[in-house]
Amino acid sequence: MKTVITCAVTGAGTKPEQTPYLPITPEQIATSALEAAEAGAAIVHIHVRNVQTGAPSMDMELYRDVVDRIKKENTQLIINLTTGPGATGPVKAILPGAPQTFLRTPEQRTKHILELKPDICSLDLNTMNRGPEGVTINTIKSSRDMINLIKTVGCKPELEIFDSGDYHIAQALIDDGTIDDTPLWQFAMGVKWGWNATPETLDYARRLLPHGSVFSAFGIGAMEMPIVAQSWLYGGHVRVGLEDNIYLEKGVLAKTNAELVAKAVRIITELGGSIASSIEARTIFNLRPSN
Repeated sequence: MKTVITCAVTGAGTKPEQTPYLPITPEQIATSALEAAEAGAAIVHIHVRNVQTGAPSMDMELYRDVVDRIKKENTQLIINLTTGPGATGPVKAILPGAPQTFLRTPEQRTKHILELKPDICSLDLNTMNRGPEGVTINTIKSSRDMINLIKTVGCKPELEIFDSGDYHIAQALIDDGTIDDTPLWQFAMGVKWGWNATPETLDYARRLLPHGSVFSAFGIGAMEMPIVAQSWLYGGHVRVGLEDNIYLEKGVLAKTNAELVAKAVRIITELGGSIASSIEARTIFNLRPSN
């Protein structure tokens, strides 16, 4: 089987002060996504950023601008939009007496999905610590509500699995019929207080899945490329990009997402694998044909 490469173009966690090469504007994000596709990525995972500050954004028009720019140049590239924003923030914002909360409703978190109808959207299931004073909160009900909304436009949720508890939540949603399509599993390895980014942990994670499941994995920071190799060895697909890691090698910043994709291509092909095109990835991931 050929290997599908996803490129996570900009994310929400990487800060502009960490690297001058982080795409911020819709033009920069779309251009970086298209370059990643030229380098071998079949899928691009998209967040958007406030153009002035570089901070993560949920602005509908920024998503629309990025998607329109990509589709204008490449109609085959698979677009994966995030639904993560609206679940993570400082714990003090949800304590009694807080003037406002960072939490957003399922409807707010999926508005851009319902309007833009991407091929895939990421779906977080976890509630976990994020730094000393940060927290991510996803209730089972909110996840179920988001899936039901996403399904109305034919978008496939990519199940983000940060630890074994997330897997068990996903399995419960499969068992009760909320998830009624072939699941697409994504293992997030090396996020603090989640899975360790080790071969043993990835092996354990993939063995939880039903036989024949389609999964992908990515590693954070220095473990990005080792997890590329390990996921391939276990029969999985891979993700790289500036969302997860800003270095091409130790001490050398990646100037583009395409450089990270090209390195993943070299690793996979030198191990004996081959890379799936966007058209091939649609079949592998059981996605609808491109419009």
